[in-house]
Amino acid sequence: QVQLVESGGGLVQAGGSLRLSCAASEDRFGLYAVAWYRQPPGKQRELVAHISRGGISNYADSVKGRFTIARDNARNMAYLQMNSLKAEDTAVYYCNVGYTTDSSYSSSDYWGQGTQVTVSS
Repeated sequence: QVQLVESGGGLVQAGGSLRLSCAASEDRFGLYAVAWYRQPPGKQRELVAHISRGGISNYADSVKGRFTIARDNARNMAYLQMNSLKAEDTAVYYCNVGYTTDSSYSSSDYWGQGTQVTVSS
């Protein structure tokens, strides 16, 4: 059982930045790939970025060049640095641990409670 706790969300003006954190309870955290998802109001959850066990990252086209995913295996932590935020980035953001195969991410059933990001225009 992996417990994930997201933090760092909030209200920010368009063009601003936020850094989200994900704390994992699992000491084997380094054996998993990690992903950030988001769920905008009234929409389905979507994959934003993921990072492999070896540190290879991939991003949705909508956030490329603005968001950076990172991980610190020694601390069982993952991060999402979000710059140049837009109103359409408003969503609840979730982290997930899973697996990557050929740059594709497969999610697990382990989700945090999410953290709200609201970008005002």
